[in-house]
Amino acid sequence: LYRAEGINPMGGVTGCLPMFLQFPILIGFYNMLTVAVELRGAPFVLWIRDLSQPDPFYLIPLAMGITMFLQQRMAMSKVTDPMAQQQQKFMMAMPFMFTFFCLQMPAGMVLYWFVNNLLGIGQQRLVNRQAARSTA
Repeated sequence: LYRAEGINPMGGVTGCLPMFLQFPILIGFYNMLTVAVELRGAPFVLWIRDLSQPDPFYLIPLAMGITMFLQQRMAMSKVTDPMAQQQQKFMMAMPFMFTFFCLQMPAGMVLYWFVNNLLGIGQQRLVNRQAARSTA
């Protein structure tokens, strides 16, 4: 029945798999940042005086949210299916939710996520460029 209707029951899971694989790393990183005595009060750069505390000016969480939004925007394709459009709308709300959650997370963890998003944007640009070359 799945083949006849062109539906993949694991299709939604495989798209989120890289994110799920990162969760154990994020949980371990969060635990390390909250209990590491060496990080408490250790200066980093500019306004960030302690990577184990939330960013006092919320600049890193905002940058993380913006880069997450850009990365998702670059990865989206044009769809006509109403269910797929609804899923894309939900995915576009995720950066705002994650930004809100990251306001109270340790700055080191949010910085990690920000850098990860920057690398993802670079990767997506390469993929999009390669796809444009193959269709041209």
